[in-house]
Amino acid sequence: MTTAGRQANLVLSAKNVTKRFGGLVAVNDISFDIPEGSIVSLIGPNGAGKTTFFNIIAGIYDPTSGRISVHGRTMVARPIRAWLEPFLWVAPAVVVGILSAIVVAAVKDETIGFIGAAITLGALIVMLLSAIARPLWYRRLLHRVGIFRSARPNDVVQAGIGRTFQNIRLFQNMTAEENVLVGMHIKLKATLLDAMFSTPRNQREEAQARVRAEELLQLVGLRGIGGELAKNLPYGDQRRLEVARALGSDPQLLLLDEPTAGMNPNETSDMMTLINKLRTELGLTVLLIEHDMKVVMGISDRVTVLDHGERIAEGTPDEVRQNPKVIEAYLGTPAS
Repeated sequence: MTTAGRQANLVLSAKNVTKRFGGLVAVNDISFDIPEGSIVSLIGPNGAGKTTFFNIIAGIYDPTSGRISVHGRTMVARPIRAWLEPFLWVAPAVVVGILSAIVVAAVKDETIGFIGAAITLGALIVMLLSAIARPLWYRRLLHRVGIFRSARPNDVVQAGIGRTFQNIRLFQNMTAEENVLVGMHIKLKATLLDAMFSTPRNQREEAQARVRAEELLQLVGLRGIGGELAKNLPYGDQRRLEVARALGSDPQLLLLDEPTAGMNPNETSDMMTLINKLRTELGLTVLLIEHDMKVVMGISDRVTVLDHGERIAEGTPDEVRQNPKVIEAYLGTPAS
């Protein structure tokens, strides 16, 4: 396969990613590719930089240097010409204000002045709200003037990346179904007005969302518990519910941060089966951080090993298992 062909089949590509926190280098010059349809594991001792790298992919941290592309589109990198963006916020208001002042001076009509001031204020408000929401037209405007803003978590989700967390972060006082519906929200098309007036479009979409939520709960092995509060579910079921919520955004790449942490052997085995099921039935690509080597070696197509923020090994599970650097990182050097 040609280089172009390989690039076309990459869901995510990280190039020379570095993240510093003051004098601490948490991730150091990591390049990392995730092929479509694969299950890739990221492993390493505690403090190796795994979760930091995850958070960069998810848009929580901007990298100090390097970039991350999703389906060939650069999503995460250091901002470019960010200082120029505030000028965009005020430019329409300034133009309207100047034009209003010219018209008022020419016709000597205060009413036009009040109207111009209202339009000026409206233009400023619209631009500031757009800077917060970043609709498509605003992102295109930034691109045209050469400004790059690194993706935020919601931008990453819209691009097709879902995630779970190392520590369960469910909405504990919401039902299982409601948790999944929250995960689906970013993909829903109904507007605020649709919701306020309960339009047929909103009712139809809500009904479809509830059907889909039940399908996702069933997929992860939680049939019939949609009405149960998340906090009342057993630990293993809460882990599964987090996966279902992540699936609600219809991702193409699923990031799983220690999905079997705290599970007993039976629950761990069931989670391994579920991860494989997500690939075979939904066609998902999976990136996971995991400390349980049985899980890593049992389901991964490729394993990347980090230690002190640097990549020390990469390959198939068998290749990584026998790598001396990996053995040293986990077990330490023998005493002399």
